[in-house]
Amino acid sequence: MTKFKILLIFLLVTTVTFAQKSPRKQVNGKIGAVTVDVDYGAPSVKDRTIWGELVPYSKVWRAGANENTTISFDKDVKIDGKNVPAGKYGFFIIPNSSEQWTIILSKKNDSWGSNGYKEADDLLRYHITPEMVDENQELLQYSIGEKAINFAWAKVRFVIPIE
Repeated sequence: MTKFKILLIFLLVTTVTFAQKSPRKQVNGKIGAVTVDVDYGAPSVKDRTIWGELVPYSKVWRAGANENTTISFDKDVKIDGKNVPAGKYGFFIIPNSSEQWTIILSKKNDSWGSNGYKEADDLLRYHITPEMVDENQELLQYSIGEKAINFAWAKVRFVIPIE
């Protein structure tokens, strides 16, 4: 009976893991002496209008699919001149139809999507200007650059400078 229960749990976990249409991705790298990890669900464009439709303007978005997107730093860093202690943070974006978008690091990092987001949990809000490009990035992609976290999805690109 125990083996049967273990098999059922294994099948349930496997089904949930592989049933998600947006695969879970993790990127990590070094910015100076700091190890940076980004964990996110990577949705695809799939001929959809992303900005302003699938991801509404002026609303908090989880910066990925399914579970919260998280960013971790193993040492203290600075973003926009503000201190960010070492730790793991929920990462959210508020896209806008105008030039300025808002990125958010939340002290709460274990929500499902943006439903559990509360502004009171914000550690940092930072305004960026995304770059609109002609080339389509089908699958949401984060990468760690020499001094930044890079974001690319659909026809939007932006960089979050890390000190």
